[in-house]
Amino acid sequence: MPLSKKLVAEFIGTFWLVFGGCGAAVLDAAFPQLGIGFLGVALAFGLTVTTMVYCIGHISGAHLNPAVSVGLAVSKRLPAAELIPYAIAQVLGGIFAGAILYIIASGKEGFQLSDGFASNGYGTHSPGGYSLLACFVAELVLTFMFVLIIHGATDRRAPSGFAGIAIGLALTLIHLVSIPVTNTSVNPARSTGPAVFVGGWAIRQLWLFWLAPIVGGAIAGLVYSGLFEERKS
Repeated sequence: MPLSKKLVAEFIGTFWLVFGGCGAAVLDAAFPQLGIGFLGVALAFGLTVTTMVYCIGHISGAHLNPAVSVGLAVSKRLPAAELIPYAIAQVLGGIFAGAILYIIASGKEGFQLSDGFASNGYGTHSPGGYSLLACFVAELVLTFMFVLIIHGATDRRAPSGFAGIAIGLALTLIHLVSIPVTNTSVNPARSTGPAVFVGGWAIRQLWLFWLAPIVGGAIAGLVYSGLFEERKS
């Protein structure tokens, strides 16, 4: 598959993840009022990943996340030369999703970017007021588990055809755990999309939602390739 087609697939897939997941949070969650709430948002993110795994997994691998691409590059499942192009396509997809969501959300009277626009944050910008350290640890550990699950679910020894379900359920669970902590990132592209439009504090805190997921993804790639990958004799 030509790299150009893989990048288009990653752009579309990341757009869908950010638009679907953050769109559910911005348009439907209505926390703490009646709405789909945290469970609905968690399911929305899980469903976006599940649908894209089956839509573009056979084209680009459906990474949709620079941290996933880093983990797969570390474990040598993604050629190193494709890592940066993948990340660029994913970030652009996330920003485009933020733009479309902004156009829709701003069509309602009373909409304010100061409400957060589904941005990730720590300290006073954490939904539950969690500290920087708590948010860093949560993002690192949860990204590690997510990327480890992706490695296992897509291993050629794993049951065929079920990877999308495992990956989607993993992302749902991750959101159920960490929405109150950071609003859940585990994905730098997902964090960058809304932050570009919120600006200010969201941009200043964006470093954590790049650093922690990238480190967590890289460690997962090292662990899976070092401990669980089948070696050729």
